[in-house]
Amino acid sequence: MANRKGQRRRFGTVRQLASGRWQARYRDPLSGEMKSAPHTFDTKTDADIWLTTIEAEIIRATYQAPDAGKVALGPYADDWLKHRKLEDRTRERSKSVIRLHINPTFGAGTLTAITTPRVRAWRTALLEDGVGEPTVVKAYQLLRAILNTAVDDELIRRNPCRIKGADRYDVPERPVLTVAEVYAVADAIQPHHRALVLLAAFTTLRFGELASLRRRDLDLTRSVVLVRRAQSELQNGTLADKAPKSAAGVRSVAFPDELVPELAHHLAHFAGAGQDGHLFQGPRGGLLRRSNFRDDWTRRPRRRRRLRWCLRWRVPGPSGT
Repeated sequence: MANRKGQRRRFGTVRQLASGRWQARYRDPLSGEMKSAPHTFDTKTDADIWLTTIEAEIIRATYQAPDAGKVALGPYADDWLKHRKLEDRTRERSKSVIRLHINPTFGAGTLTAITTPRVRAWRTALLEDGVGEPTVVKAYQLLRAILNTAVDDELIRRNPCRIKGADRYDVPERPVLTVAEVYAVADAIQPHHRALVLLAAFTTLRFGELASLRRRDLDLTRSVVLVRRAQSELQNGTLADKAPKSAAGVRSVAFPDELVPELAHHLAHFAGAGQDGHLFQGPRGGLLRRSNFRDDWTRRPRRRRRLRWCLRWRVPGPSGT
């Protein structure tokens, strides 16, 4: 490649502009296009040094095109989410976190504009604005995952999400109910939810797993319940059963023999018809929603005031569930 005065460089070209400053250009190994340095130089030596640095990056396979990180985070995050294999509910939650907590600060800016100090300031601002720590941790983890992909795509050199401890938070120890307290909750709830409370407390099943149980999943002879699926509720109110996230999610869970009479009574009076009938139903015989259980509990203030703790789903039982 010839320069203005006839010198030849092994890589790139340097020329003096009419302004007296020096311009460095080279052929981008990724696109094959000629690229100019993002700025001009005071001296030819400075331009030569810059080209030597670019050549070294290409040799070390660390080169990135100058305009690689000019992509806006918002569209990049949308595309990232579209290509992830996620459960519908997880996708909804991630989309909501991006929209509410990531895009307002970073969405319109480029990937290269996201620096560690900006990430630190963003995280602090969320906490100061009253966003719950679990949500802030989720937002940080999500931003880090998106930018990890940007590193893999060679759009940025390294991930700016490098704040120690920002990806976790301390979960306060949950109170553990005694057996007597579990039965007090069961006594305080509507009769058709009594077995739900007891089974939740003594098996550690999640609400979605309980809501998806069918008659055929319950074996009173062996005091075992078979977990095959879990119900999820989307933001639009749609309920859907889904397979567990892993093979370990399909499992048999034992429950105390003392629950057999309770569950037999429930089967006789409240469960859906047939072997595929839902074990637990909504107040009008439809699918059970979290709100059905929550509304039942909050509408019974007199009994609830007699309990010395606050019930939250999941029910903390004798086994610490």
